[in-house]
Amino acid sequence: MAAEKKVTEILREAGYQPLEDRAIIVTYAPKDLSEKIIRFFSNEFFVLQICEESIVLLPFDKLFCNLKKEVALEIPIDQIRAVNVVEDMLNYRIELETEEGKIMLSAQQEGLSELRSSGALATGMSGLNLGIAGAKYLKPLNWHRKNLDATLQALKEICK
Repeated sequence: MAAEKKVTEILREAGYQPLEDRAIIVTYAPKDLSEKIIRFFSNEFFVLQICEESIVLLPFDKLFCNLKKEVALEIPIDQIRAVNVVEDMLNYRIELETEEGKIMLSAQQEGLSELRSSGALATGMSGLNLGIAGAKYLKPLNWHRKNLDATLQALKEICK
């Protein structure tokens, strides 16, 4: 489980300037139903973070679900030719067309994200550190849910 501030910290250390509240959980989108079934059992998740000059994917460790401190993919914004976001059942399909081809990603919709992988990976604890007695004042913060609409909108506006 990764806190959004951990994503920002990793990217700043790597030399990027992440935009605030523009991170969501994604996977590579399957081509067809057969691949969708296969990926259901062995899915690899990433944080998609919009930065000032690029879109970056940070991978999660498959075994422990910790965020890795490495960039899996960097897409310079000036190389993106088109962005298409469409609903795909319980997900959004994000198609980024670059000079080198299409990159197709999938993001889980916010409505059920607490019950799905994106919510589990993006839930941290928010609030003050009040100890055991104050734990009832802490509430889970699903930053994927919080950021999804604005991040998808920001992606759509890249080529406008």
